[in-house]
Amino acid sequence: MAGNDEKGGVTMTVAPERHVTAPTRVAEPSAGHVGVRLALVAGAIAIVVMWWIDPSPMHGAGAAVTAAGRLAGLLGAYLVLVQLLLMARIAWFEHAVGFDRLTAWHRGLGTNTVLLLVAHVLLIVEGYSLTDHRAVVSTGWRVLSTYPSMLKATAGLLLFGLVAVTSGRAMRRRLSYEAWYAVHLTAYAAVSLAFMHQINAGQDFVGHPVNRALWWGLYLFVAIEVLRGRVFLPFRTWFRHRMLVERVVVESPGVVSVWVRGRRLHDLGAEAGQFLLWRFLAPGHVWSAHPYSLSAAPQDGRLRITVKDAGDHSAALAHLRPGTPVIAEGPFGHFTLGRSVGTRLLLVAGGSGIGPIRALAEELVRRGPRHHLDAVLVYRVGHERDLALRHELDLLAREAGLRVFYVVGHRSELGADPFSPAAIHQLVPDVRSRDVYVCGPAGMTHDVLRALRELRVPVRQLHSEDFEMA
Repeated sequence: MAGNDEKGGVTMTVAPERHVTAPTRVAEPSAGHVGVRLALVAGAIAIVVMWWIDPSPMHGAGAAVTAAGRLAGLLGAYLVLVQLLLMARIAWFEHAVGFDRLTAWHRGLGTNTVLLLVAHVLLIVEGYSLTDHRAVVSTGWRVLSTYPSMLKATAGLLLFGLVAVTSGRAMRRRLSYEAWYAVHLTAYAAVSLAFMHQINAGQDFVGHPVNRALWWGLYLFVAIEVLRGRVFLPFRTWFRHRMLVERVVVESPGVVSVWVRGRRLHDLGAEAGQFLLWRFLAPGHVWSAHPYSLSAAPQDGRLRITVKDAGDHSAALAHLRPGTPVIAEGPFGHFTLGRSVGTRLLLVAGGSGIGPIRALAEELVRRGPRHHLDAVLVYRVGHERDLALRHELDLLAREAGLRVFYVVGHRSELGADPFSPAAIHQLVPDVRSRDVYVCGPAGMTHDVLRALRELRVPVRQLHSEDFEMA
C-alpha cells in the first residue's frame, strides 16, 4: 500500500477495490441555519398576506390572472432582495449558515427569481388582455408605452435575464471570472429600475401608503447592509490593518504563494482553514475580489495564500509586486479545527486544496506536543511536480510526527481509485473514529465524502466547504 519517501512523506500505491454498503445520512442543520430559513420563509408569507388582503375585486378570468401576476411580481421582488442580502457579507448570516451555503442558496434562487419576474410580466399582460378583450400583442405594447416606469422596468428585467444567462454552467465556463463579475454588478442597476416601476405603477403600492412605507424600509435596509458589507467594512479593514503584499513565492509550476503583511492582523480573527475575499490594488485585480484560503496558520502581522493558475486572475498573482495594497473581506468559512468532534484527524487534499489543509496541519501541530498528535494527511496530485508546499509537509512529518501520504499519478496510472472505500480503509483503518477534512476539486471532494459515508464515518465528523463565488 505505501512506501517510505526519503524526504519524510510516504508515497502510496492503491489497493484493489472492494464494495462497502451503508445508508447515507444527512447532517442535521444547525439552529442558526433553521432560524435563517424560517425568517426568509416568514418574509415570503408576509408578502402573500399583503397581496391577499388587497381589496381589489377579482371577478372574472382577467382579474384572477392579473392578481396572479401581481403575486408573482411581489415574490420576485422579494427574492431579488433576498439574493442581495445573501451576498451582503452579513456576519451573523455567515456564522449561522456558512458562506458556502449562502452562495449555494444564491445560485439556486437565481433562476426561480427570474422566472417569477417573467411570469409577472406575462400574467399581467394576459390578464389585461382578457379584461379588455384585446389581443395580447397590442395590450403588451399599450402597457409598455403608456404605463409609468415601464421602460425602466423592461430594462431592469433584461438585465436580470442577462445575469441569469451568464450564470448558467455552459456560459459560465466561457466567461472569465472578471467578465462574470462585471455582468453581476449590473444587477444593482436592475434592482433600482425595478423598484421605481414597483412603487410608481404597482397596484399594491399606488394608493397604499402603508405598503409603500414597508417596501421603502425593506429596500433601504437591504441597501444599507449591502453598502456596509461590500464597501464600508472592506475599506475600514484597509485603514485599520494597511495590508500590503510582502513577497510572492513560486511553490511549483503554476502555483504561487502570496505573503501579505499588515498591522494588528490578529484582530481579524482569521483561523487556519478559513478564506478571505482578496482584492489587490494593481492593474487587472482592482475590479473583482476572489476567494482564496489561508495556506499557513495566521501569524501576527502576516497572512499567506497559495494559489494555482486556473485563469487570468490567478495567473496574474505571480506578477504582483511587493508593496501592492490589499483589501480583504472576511474571514469566512467553517472549515476550521473548531468544528472537529475529537482530536484525531484525517486531512485530505487534492491539487490546490493543499493550502487550507496545510494550514490546518500547522495549526494542529501548534496546539499540542508531538506525543498527542494523531493526524494523517493525504495529498493527491496528478504528477510529482504538482506537489506544492511539499518541503513544508515533509518538515511537519519529520519534526512534528504528522503522517503524510502522497498519492501521485492519474487513476489510469495507479490502476484503481485511490479514494475508494477500500483504499481509504487500508490506509487509515480507524477512519471511523477520526474527523475528516477534505479540500480539493469538486469531483474529488464528492468522491471522498461518498466513500467515507460508505465506510460509515459519522456525518458530523465530515468537514468540507465550497467557496466558489460563481
